[in-house]
Amino acid sequence: MLWLKAIFNEIVGLFVEDGSFAIAILAWLALLWVVLPHLPIVSAWRAMILFVGLIAILIDSALRQARQR
Repeated sequence: MLWLKAIFNEIVGLFVEDGSFAIAILAWLALLWVVLPHLPIVSAWRAMILFVGLIAILIDSALRQARQR
C-alpha cells in the first residue's frame, strides 16, 4: 500500500511543487470570485486585478525560493 501512496505523491508533485504557492493562487481566485461580482468596475479592470494579484503571488514565491537556496 505504501507504493500506491508514493505514486500518488509523485503525481501530485508533478503539478504542485510548492504547496503554499498553490494555496495562495486558489485563495486569490476564491477571493476574486466572491468580491468582484459586487464591485461596479469594467471587466477589463477585473482582468487586470486578477493578473496583478497572480504576478504578486508569483514574485513572492520566487523570492521565498531564492532565500531558501
